[in-house]
Amino acid sequence: MSENRVIRVGISVGDLNGVGIELILKTFEDKKMYDFCTPVVFCSDKSISYYKKKLKYNYPVFRLQELSKIQDGKLNVYNVWSETVEITSGTPTEVSGQKAFESLEAATNALNDGLVDVLLTAPISKDNIQSDEFSFPGHTEYLESKIAGTSLMILMSDDIKIGLVTGHVPVAKITEVLTKELITSKIDIMYRSLVQDFGISRPKIAVLGLNPHCGDHGVIGSEDDELITPILKEYQEKGQLVYGPYAADGFFGTQGYLKFDAVISMYHDQGLVGFKAISFGEGVNYTAGLSKIRVSPDHGTAFDLAGKGTVDNASFKKALYQGIAIAKTRKEYKELTSNPLKVKK
Repeated sequence: MSENRVIRVGISVGDLNGVGIELILKTFEDKKMYDFCTPVVFCSDKSISYYKKKLKYNYPVFRLQELSKIQDGKLNVYNVWSETVEITSGTPTEVSGQKAFESLEAATNALNDGLVDVLLTAPISKDNIQSDEFSFPGHTEYLESKIAGTSLMILMSDDIKIGLVTGHVPVAKITEVLTKELITSKIDIMYRSLVQDFGISRPKIAVLGLNPHCGDHGVIGSEDDELITPILKEYQEKGQLVYGPYAADGFFGTQGYLKFDAVISMYHDQGLVGFKAISFGEGVNYTAGLSKIRVSPDHGTAFDLAGKGTVDNASFKKALYQGIAIAKTRKEYKELTSNPLKVKK
């Protein structure tokens, strides 16, 4: 990221028949947004024009011919495809899924090439995007295959940051993949992210147990006592503030998360049911652990709202702001740690 330019945010549009383009147009209608970042939308100006007309947005966009000529103060649209694509708002199609992939691929390539500083992904349909080129359960797994690092899905709001040890894994297979190495890896990523991405020098992390009541000392499962607890003791012996395991129901019910900088959940719904009950519509999905920054809103394609002009862009805007903030904090952390003061002998 250049010292002298505004942060550039590359935006993939998600499913063309979902709410992605509407979220973008609604967000950047506000001219003040350009004070914070320069948006680059990976799509087609024809598809953008379709939604502008349908939703009655009259402000201009800048048709970007080359990514080397991004314009500050404008909504840049880089043409990933040139043909006219039929758009049927609210109805996912094979074509809308293919274009979602093409947008994501182009935006990811630009991120890897340093042409944009942050990737903001609008929602995809995990069904119709599947193809020979995209055979992943979601954005997180795809991005991990393209960007250096090991990923950790973090859902965050003003009150909570929660990371998932296992993400898009069927419940029946969770215990098959849950290992000491995996749990340790995810805790380590969360710890590093809290330091370099959020500026927390000494993070305090809560770890949820796997079984109901954390297994009740083996009565309803042994994983908490035999697998998770020894891992946490190792962190504590190293002086790190990693505590648990906590039974998820009581932890969320008593607002235990307010006492910690972050929470580690063993599986998807254990963490996200609690998170969305607390922050639905206002949360941000952040892919930690990668060498590049990716954020997204915490909701899906909302096909039932697509094309109606009623979608709430609060989560999309929060994702945008969070991506910008992480980029700045990570840059500051890199500057502070790249040239430590030399100790004179």
